[in-house]
Amino acid sequence: MSLSDLTWRPPLVAATPARALVADLVALPKPRIVELLVVTGVAATVVAAGGWPGAGPLAAVIIGGGMAGAGAGSINCALEGDLDRKMPRTSQRPVAAGRLSAGVALTQGIVLNLAAFTLIEMLTNPLAAGLTLAGTLWYVFIYTLWLKPRTTSNIVVGGLAGSFPPLVGWAAVTGTIATTPIALAAVIFFWTPPHFWALATLANDEYRAAGVPMLPAVAGSRRTARAMLAYGSGVLAASVVPFAVGDLGFLYLAVALTAGGWFLGACARHLRRLEPVTARRVFLGSLAYMAAVFMAAPLDVLVR
Repeated sequence: MSLSDLTWRPPLVAATPARALVADLVALPKPRIVELLVVTGVAATVVAAGGWPGAGPLAAVIIGGGMAGAGAGSINCALEGDLDRKMPRTSQRPVAAGRLSAGVALTQGIVLNLAAFTLIEMLTNPLAAGLTLAGTLWYVFIYTLWLKPRTTSNIVVGGLAGSFPPLVGWAAVTGTIATTPIALAAVIFFWTPPHFWALATLANDEYRAAGVPMLPAVAGSRRTARAMLAYGSGVLAASVVPFAVGDLGFLYLAVALTAGGWFLGACARHLRRLEPVTARRVFLGSLAYMAAVFMAAPLDVLVR
């Protein structure tokens, strides 16, 4: 597996101009990221409802949350076309490759977010809609425009944008925020740096050449690996809170401890060896971790 295999691309088809345009518009939002955002939001709706959350909240989180995530990704591609062009890993994204203009990507992003806000507010409540919009604004202004080109803390503070879906999902059902959605958001917050730093370690030379101050390019592999292990510990600690407060049970706890222990072990192995294979294992394992924990949460509720 090469580094380029880790980036989603639309399937190769015999493209007509219309089909090629649709494929590029779909590729703009980084669909795998959108899928992850939707899964974490849906998990929180089921936990908040103690079972089936109802068609309205579920549609709001799946459709509205998906549109918001897609819109944020589209805006990111519009703003980072020049940067993406400098790195082989991202040079074939639609704006970077010149297949779409930044204006088209920006328009798609804004329209999707306005539609998402309207839909979620209509189907649920203003708090859920506001949190959804806040996640996009954080991603665009705090991460993309402010922190990413300036500081190694970019993915720590800026990555908070990915923590909003559990808050949105919970608010869509209850109209409030509680300890459990904050804990689930914290899991994502602590998970994001080791997940992304593992990828940045593999693309270290690209980030350094492009002048992006990702931690591996600035501080080196060992310091980055130590930080990955520290944040991995935060993931494990945050994941047990929903059980501690009584919103989730032993099935969830078993999965959280098992998956979290494995993820922490993968970070520790990478610190010992500092090899591309161990960094790749952390990156791919982090995706498996998120899928396991955020599928275990609603399953625990439904089983109980």
